[in-house]
Amino acid sequence: MNGLDSLYQELILDHSKHPHGRGLSPEEGRTASSHQHNPMCGDDITLRVRVDDAGERITDLSWEGSGCSISQASASMLAALIEEDGGDDGLPREDAVKLIDGFREALRSRGAIPLDEETFADAAALSGVSKFSARVKCAMLAWVALEDALARA
Repeated sequence: MNGLDSLYQELILDHSKHPHGRGLSPEEGRTASSHQHNPMCGDDITLRVRVDDAGERITDLSWEGSGCSISQASASMLAALIEEDGGDDGLPREDAVKLIDGFREALRSRGAIPLDEETFADAAALSGVSKFSARVKCAMLAWVALEDALARA
């Protein structure tokens, strides 16, 4: 294992042990939730998103779940990314959709498209998952939940 792979493995383990955004926020204001299950390995995620009154910005993202370290780390990384990119005003919905689409494209590429650290922050550590098709669903679970929740919001 090279140094970068080792660093990414540590980052994934750190996010799974110390998850960001874990614990569902109260359903106040305009919120929507999505529950997703991965039958391949038993991962479960319930993600709740809060948007502004116009429905144009994500103002809060929280989640609760159980499963493998990849699914839990991915949910944590997604929550941190949404909070970081959104700042005080919240992340524009269209930016979240672009993140989801880019993440999906990279994970389905079987390693051909790496995740850019500048765009995906810590979630770029999940690039290597794309080489293991059985683990792609684990990494995608929270992102699919966000996509579904945004469609409901």
